[in-house]
Amino acid sequence: DVLRDVEYRRERDTDVTDTCRIARLAANADVGYCAWRCPKPLENRVVVTWRSLQVEDGYHAVINFSIKHLKYPPCEELMAGYLVHSTGPNSCSLTYLAQVDPKGNSDETRAKTFSKLPWLFPLYFSAPDILHKACVKYPAWKQQHDANMKPWLYPEQNKLPLLAQCAASLENVDESSLSEVK
Repeated sequence: DVLRDVEYRRERDTDVTDTCRIARLAANADVGYCAWRCPKPLENRVVVTWRSLQVEDGYHAVINFSIKHLKYPPCEELMAGYLVHSTGPNSCSLTYLAQVDPKGNSDETRAKTFSKLPWLFPLYFSAPDILHKACVKYPAWKQQHDANMKPWLYPEQNKLPLLAQCAASLENVDESSLSEVK
């Protein structure tokens, strides 16, 4: 729930500057928008993603990948996913994979810069703790914020409009302001 609740994302992640659910695609999939601040030298991010959830045999798989949307151009390319596996009544394992472009200068310069950043390793190793703390706080927060509303689990609650764009219209999204990295 913590990974899918857009309202809680605003609460738990102080780097998020804006986020919303845009449209539904299917019972287990929607389109969402998210913008967030990144630490220097990374550029801030804006993504529109197709997000889907599959629950089966104690596993929850959340898959996100970038799509174009006429209301939110241009955006970053992103492919990410979470696999959460229940390991007991109060425990789980979490696997996170992401493919993103950190942007900036050449790959060599980027690699040298990242190798010298003191915040990178503490951030990497503290992320599970940050998410764990968010998960612990979520039940109490959710009780105060529309406790039974979980459209990612209960499709009948999803009142978003169906995405009415067809593939041809998405090709007309103006991406001329995006720079190409060589």
